[in-house]
Amino acid sequence: MGSFGVTVPFSKIGLRDHEPFVKSALEMGYEELWSSEVDCYDAFSPLITASGWSSSMRLGTAIVPTFTRGPATLAMSISALCDVAPGRVSVGLGSSSNVIVERWNSQPFVSPFQRTRDTVRFLREALSGARVDREYETFSVSGFKLLQPPSEPPEILVAALREQMLKMSSREADGVVLNWLSPSDVTRVSGYLNPTKKVVARIFVCPSVEVELVRAGAKRLIATYMNVPVYAEFQRWLGRGERLEKMWTAWSRGDRKEAARQVPNDVVDELIVHGSPESCKLSIEEYFKAGVDVAAIAFLPFELSEPESMMLLGRQLAS
Repeated sequence: MGSFGVTVPFSKIGLRDHEPFVKSALEMGYEELWSSEVDCYDAFSPLITASGWSSSMRLGTAIVPTFTRGPATLAMSISALCDVAPGRVSVGLGSSSNVIVERWNSQPFVSPFQRTRDTVRFLREALSGARVDREYETFSVSGFKLLQPPSEPPEILVAALREQMLKMSSREADGVVLNWLSPSDVTRVSGYLNPTKKVVARIFVCPSVEVELVRAGAKRLIATYMNVPVYAEFQRWLGRGERLEKMWTAWSRGDRKEAARQVPNDVVDELIVHGSPESCKLSIEEYFKAGVDVAAIAFLPFELSEPESMMLLGRQLAS
């Protein structure tokens, strides 16, 4: 059996107000906290804030974009997290997308594979405390040395979608972070991974039996994500291209509502875990059987809030 983790922060709840939820998560059997970095808080602050509320939960980022910070700044942020949670840190890195990198952060989204690989290589050296003087393919670092490197180095994971990045995660990093895929998809991508390395999967979960409500919310979410080019190509690669073609066509016309309506129900059911808490737990266990080591659960607040959903599923973990 793998580990159950919770994605933080929860929406509409301040960071300092997460304390009771983090403590409840630990009591119920959630072993890890995972943060993301999209359009709310940065990836490190929620974990640093939560680090003192549990001395045992593993803390991970899924993910930190490799384009939106300079290499030295990224190393310093990781070092700070390692300082407050020694031996409990997993750093998930990824290229992110053209939307976040170019549109929101005004950085060129060029050579994402090489940038991610170079960042992993730099961090290996910098987090060891060594002075870094190196010309990488996508950036150069001259004379940087962490004043206080981590006493225990973090796990470094790479967010990967298709073959090239999947293989690189096994070759260069300690494991992989997967996203937007079903248990059967995990079986497919595992063929590109080193079986000895860690596999973390972000899994979207909504413990609700209100099927139509869940599907309506999920279709809006899927339409938004799957029209980002990297995710669109990933779903085509996984074999969902034909089923999602009408959604992409409507989106390209600027009709967002129609695009959401064109997401097939079976695609929702493959990519979103929903149903009773008991069935959700069983569905997540299918990911473990397929090779996932850590389920980084992102609760979707379509019916209940994220903390309420966490509690519902947590009762199944504690039983």
